[in-house]
Amino acid sequence: MIVAVDGPTASGKGTIAKALAAHFGLPHLDTGLLYRAVGRQCALNGGNPDDPFDALTACAFPDSLVADPELRSEASGGLASRVSVHPEVRQALFRRQRQFATQPGGAVLDGRDIGTVIAPEAEVKLFVIASVEARAQRRFAEMREGGRDVSLDAIAADLAARDERDRSRKEAPLVAAPDAFLLDTSELDREAAIAKAIALVEGRVGKTAR
Repeated sequence: MIVAVDGPTASGKGTIAKALAAHFGLPHLDTGLLYRAVGRQCALNGGNPDDPFDALTACAFPDSLVADPELRSEASGGLASRVSVHPEVRQALFRRQRQFATQPGGAVLDGRDIGTVIAPEAEVKLFVIASVEARAQRRFAEMREGGRDVSLDAIAADLAARDERDRSRKEAPLVAAPDAFLLDTSELDREAAIAKAIALVEGRVGKTAR
């Protein structure tokens, strides 16, 4: 069984995808980390993430970079959004994601184009959304808890800018697959969002043993 979980930044898709993988006993891949690694490597190379050549060159990042905590930063998230607009980058990372999705037994992948590009044949597709305000509040709380001095308004503006880039790019824009379940987490806490997601998956494929 392949489960595709798509949605914008800070919508809760990563948390939901991890929980689904644990519940159904499936491997999980956060595809956004691959793009964050490209963005981070581009910065380490002194390159310009808006330049297709520099971004493509950064696709040769070492596997160890995926474990770098810096990839979870807002800066890396912004870089990821910028390098992901390049078709060359998306093609370079397509094979890695596709191999993970089609492994024996299935997998859970979260990102922005899993249900539309990476695994359009997925048995279950979720498109997780939340208002910019709700997402900004979550990210603000996370960063303040981590000791970062951040501005709520700046986070909201950054999220809105990323949304616009992701939705308007020509290659694999952020859009729900026609057969995806829409899950709005704006008013849901972590436990409620996970419970709703599990119910949606089970409703589509039937109850599956852990």
